[in-house]
Amino acid sequence: MKAKMQKAILDHSMINDGDSIVVALSGGADSVALLHALNSVKEKYNIRLYACHLNHMIRGEEADSDELFAKKLCDSLSVQLFVKHVDVPKLAQEQKISLELCGRNVRYEFFSELSDKLGAKVATAHTASDNTETVLYNISRGTSLNGLCGIKPVRDYIIRPLIYSSREEIESYCSENALCFVTDSTNLTDDYTRNNIRHNCVPVLKQVNQDLFSTVSRMCSNLRDVKEFLDKISEKELKNCKTENGYSCEKLLSLESAVLSNALFMILKDSGVDATYRHIDMIVDELSLGGCVDLPSNKRAVCKQGVLRIIDVDDTVEPFEMKFKNFKFVEQISYKEIKNINKNLLNDCISCDIITDETVVRNRREGDTFSLCGRNVTKSLKKLLNELKVPSEKRSTLLLVANGSTVLWLEGVGVSKDGIKNGYTNGAYRILGVKND
Repeated sequence: MKAKMQKAILDHSMINDGDSIVVALSGGADSVALLHALNSVKEKYNIRLYACHLNHMIRGEEADSDELFAKKLCDSLSVQLFVKHVDVPKLAQEQKISLELCGRNVRYEFFSELSDKLGAKVATAHTASDNTETVLYNISRGTSLNGLCGIKPVRDYIIRPLIYSSREEIESYCSENALCFVTDSTNLTDDYTRNNIRHNCVPVLKQVNQDLFSTVSRMCSNLRDVKEFLDKISEKELKNCKTENGYSCEKLLSLESAVLSNALFMILKDSGVDATYRHIDMIVDELSLGGCVDLPSNKRAVCKQGVLRIIDVDDTVEPFEMKFKNFKFVEQISYKEIKNINKNLLNDCISCDIITDETVVRNRREGDTFSLCGRNVTKSLKKLLNELKVPSEKRSTLLLVANGSTVLWLEGVGVSKDGIKNGYTNGAYRILGVKND
């Protein structure tokens, strides 16, 4: 195990001379072996070693006993230990998420805090066995190529020195070095999905291939290389597909199937969506037909007017209204100043004669109309925004100036014919901070 640990460190440049390393210490065999092994080579790598323990408060006295074990182990190795208590069951209930997900979120928040505080990398005791279980879990729920790549040996400040070692090898290391460890009782049941895979799926697959963990590790390594290459192509193509408000559906559909799927996964990941191939297949269908797909995390993929956008489902905008004369982002200019003003800036000027005590600044409402300058045409604001291809989720955030339902000026469009009906003889109000011309 120790030799495999050092090979993993070397292969993935996990540790540099003088690094500070925090070992995530649960008290189980994996984390105990990791702390002991790293402590035995700390002079070789010239590292400063710490440990951290999170009490999830899930198992009552058993959790407290694990914490005490971690403290005694660190004292025996002269390693400084950081401990944090979080009531995960209560927090999971408040956030309406599973215990597994909540526990994971809390752990990585703790790791991030310590990494920032100590300027350290955090070493987790993920093993080749964990990697195999993760891949099987991802396959069972539907995954992208990224899910088949398994657990990354290095991710940001997280390192995984035991990623080449199996759980059996780790337990042998503990036995050879007379290391005690604790066993989490929740790991002995099939109540959790990963435990079910560990106890029931993995043994069957090992009957087919005794070298299962190493085989899966090699597959993941190869697929990570493929994923890196595919990501480079996808990033380049996405730049070409980008439009002002999203991505061109036509250009996306012109991509090779593998590139298109990967590119869509990248778009969704950037939007905070944990998607599966089912979501990708549904979006691909809508790229040509037009429509929308509901996604996790209260997101929605919208394919409209030839553009793919990812929007927030709960992104509702409250009605807004204020008197125009209380609106701070305007300046009054004289007729003389208007004659010398830049033509583009004039587009944001409303005739003083049009403004009354009833003129308001607000967002849009049903029944609003807009008269186009230079044309004897009055359109409903809804139709105008459709013609201008303004994304539907942005329309209610646009500011406008209106007398009743008559729009005098619209953000991003400018002044209407009604806004300059009597010219600028008595000067104008210029809207500031909207256009950069």
